[in-house]
Amino acid sequence: MTAVKICGITRAEDAMFAAECGAAYVGVILASGPRLLDVGRAGHVLRALRHGVRRVAVFDAQSEAEIIAIAQALSLDVIQLHGTTSSEAIARLIAATGCTVWPVIRLDGSTLPLDTEFLAAAAGWLVLDAKVPGQLGGTGVALDWSGLVSQLAALRNAIPSLRIVLAGGLRPSNVVEAIRLLAPDVVDVSSGVEIKPGVKNPEAVQQFVSAVHAAMESR
Repeated sequence: MTAVKICGITRAEDAMFAAECGAAYVGVILASGPRLLDVGRAGHVLRALRHGVRRVAVFDAQSEAEIIAIAQALSLDVIQLHGTTSSEAIARLIAATGCTVWPVIRLDGSTLPLDTEFLAAAAGWLVLDAKVPGQLGGTGVALDWSGLVSQLAALRNAIPSLRIVLAGGLRPSNVVEAIRLLAPDVVDVSSGVEIKPGVKNPEAVQQFVSAVHAAMESR
């Protein structure tokens, strides 16, 4: 089954609506960009979630100590790590917080970096997102899904328990094709369901979740 993550949420009402529509994960940005929140505002957004919806925060340049403190303060379920990280850092964060850690690999083509397998093995998860200079995420740029098919198959063979989160340019009109080609465990959308950065379009959120559910029913 493919689950839905709605990311870049800045308003409690958008978090609640995403959950009502069937999103399994709701994400806030603590890294950079137009959807950036401080910890206080992030807590306000995440407190609106009902039980069972997993709380994700996106980090970048924070120290391990900062990430651990924030994860505990926000009762996070998932720590999403952009920027430089290592297998050892991932292990330390998991041990200190009890959270799932999602290391992010940002791609400007269809070749996975050399350290991908090490990070994926340490975390058991991997986020694939588009690499756009000067932007962390929420770019609206899609990955080369067809070009990634064979590489993801090889990675899954090497790490059978690996779970893939697919981000980058997803929207209601293309998410079914992305699922068909790469069979991700989670599809992660931000700009593809927005009126403007940080403000979600309820109709687009509903259409996105419905498209994913329809793709699952047709399998």
